[in-house]
Amino acid sequence: MEDLIAIYHKVNQFGRDNGMKLTIKSPGNILYEMEVLEKHLATKTTIHGGMIAAMMDGVLGVAALTAVVKDKRLVSTVEFKINYYQPAFLGDVLKGIGKVDFQGKRILSASGEIYNQNDELVAKALGTFNAYPAEKSDIFEFLSFKNI
Repeated sequence: MEDLIAIYHKVNQFGRDNGMKLTIKSPGNILYEMEVLEKHLATKTTIHGGMIAAMMDGVLGVAALTAVVKDKRLVSTVEFKINYYQPAFLGDVLKGIGKVDFQGKRILSASGEIYNQNDELVAKALGTFNAYPAEKSDIFEFLSFKNI
């Protein structure tokens, strides 16, 4: 899965620009980490809720991706629902944990949680993803599938 991480970081401009770090625990289970920077803020000290949602889309989506990539498939987000429990602040280190709860032939369901550095729950979400053949993607040229 190291190759998948390298490819993901290469093609994911948003993740690179926002300092997101991916660790794949196992297919369908991932860890995504990010430090809250000034550019992520909605107020002087508090992260924008959209940034939490963007991180969560990555947490859920990459969990789903790791479950299907071995079959030369990628995923796209169909929908997700997020609940916010408390704010995150400038300098916080956020940890997102994502896992696949259901995997059908084309549809996957994933759940995720984001915690701060004190292991306090910041947000929780459920998402639905569509698995599709990798050759239909604009990133297909980057995929070798040798060590994924």
